[in-house]
Amino acid sequence: MKKLIVAVVVIWALVIAGGVGVGAILLLNENDDEPDASEPTTSASTDQPPTGPVEDDVPPELAEFYAQEIAWEACGANDCATLEVPIDYTDPGAGTTAIALERAPATGERVGSLVVNPGGPGAPGTDVATDADLYFRGELREAYDIVGFDPRGTGESDPLDCLSDEELDEYVASDPDPDNRREGREYQQTQEEFWEGCLDSSGELVAHVSTVEAARDMDVLRAALGEDQLRYLGFSYGTELGATYADLFPGKVGRFVLDGAIDPSLSALEGSLSQAAGFETALRAYVDDCLSDDCFLGDTMEESLATITGLLGQIEQEPLPTDQDRDLAIGNAFYGLVLPLYSESNWQLLDQGLQEALEGDGSTLLFLSDFYGSREGDTYTDNSLEAISVINCTDDPFAITAAEVPGHYDEFQEASPTFGRVFAWGLIACHGIPWEAAEPAPEIDAPGAAPIVVIGTTRDPATPYEEAVAMAEQLESGVLVSRDGDGHTAYNSGNDCIDDAVHAYLIDGEVPQDGLEC
Repeated sequence: MKKLIVAVVVIWALVIAGGVGVGAILLLNENDDEPDASEPTTSASTDQPPTGPVEDDVPPELAEFYAQEIAWEACGANDCATLEVPIDYTDPGAGTTAIALERAPATGERVGSLVVNPGGPGAPGTDVATDADLYFRGELREAYDIVGFDPRGTGESDPLDCLSDEELDEYVASDPDPDNRREGREYQQTQEEFWEGCLDSSGELVAHVSTVEAARDMDVLRAALGEDQLRYLGFSYGTELGATYADLFPGKVGRFVLDGAIDPSLSALEGSLSQAAGFETALRAYVDDCLSDDCFLGDTMEESLATITGLLGQIEQEPLPTDQDRDLAIGNAFYGLVLPLYSESNWQLLDQGLQEALEGDGSTLLFLSDFYGSREGDTYTDNSLEAISVINCTDDPFAITAAEVPGHYDEFQEASPTFGRVFAWGLIACHGIPWEAAEPAPEIDAPGAAPIVVIGTTRDPATPYEEAVAMAEQLESGVLVSRDGDGHTAYNSGNDCIDDAVHAYLIDGEVPQDGLEC
């Protein structure tokens, strides 16, 4: 999922990946038939895959990493392991970091290993393997070992740490749209303190979590899995990661599907404007659906949007009580509003959250905000909210100062009358980052790669459709597939045309027609 990183956080797509996205995961949390964790499970096979000799094109200083065998061990119904990779590929002898892996074995006639990434950046990919039956259709589960990995610095892969849980609560709850110069300066100072916390708590790895380095880790993983070519399914930010891999290792590209694709050529400013417009489109689609019946928000689009913005204004002035020991602050309300826009199946949750809030109860919106940030009980279950900023800003450290933000209000409010100012403040997110990426991001075209299927959804909030079109054009072997619909990403979202095209390519090697519309 491509998450948002509004200065003090903007969204992308992390907690959720794939068409099942938010909807399926939230439903799973509420499913009385969810398997009991206390019940015994049957372990998958722990046989080692063949590895073979190190490829001739591997630099000698990386040979030991490419030659390693994965020591799988049972973890519930799946297998888990770690992969050792250099912290710094420009200086492989300077230390290593561990990449957490999880494999959900194929349930039928095995085709091979399918490496997957759910997005973010910052989302733990091992979760996708844990919940493989939720994310993937049965046909894909039968054919492939689903191999999820937590990208360096995330999940269980030597996770970065920048803020305490208490500090992170304040970070997320803070106003994403400062009202005056003083609040703007405080906002900027908060971001500077964030980077100081990262340096203090995360060591040298914090400067080595770029998308390029994660893509290089994927090639080490490919070799350790015993695969001559990488077969890959990436969602949202995972499409950027996959496209970067394809550009670095075009000859190693196998069957690739990039769903909810981003435009890697966009600048940070252009990307923020694109995402602002995407969320505005998604919000208006949600309101349109509400207006098709007896809408509690109002009788027209203008009335309904005014109800929502008015509610946010009230919450900014006076946070709402909830069924927890925390009130619903304005930052939480913002994330509680935008999270359900990732999936049409969650619009009913947004109905519930907004109706309750209009009656003075912020419980559901706070629940949605917590789900967005992987907060359960009194703690965070992963470091995704911290990792997203570090990875994005390491990739592209562009930032402006608080004093410069108002100069961008007009263009952002044109892109998104509802969310524009929040996204404008997102331009401050990387302010003060004290390091640079060890290797610059490549200009994506992946010459000589096998066909790469790029999927876009017409009303995707986090990765607008136009970005998928652009990625398919930039990739020399890009094949565009379009889904007409709402929500973030397309696979396993109820569109058989999309699922059939994905399965035909990944399982049988049949490349879909370029320009296929579903």
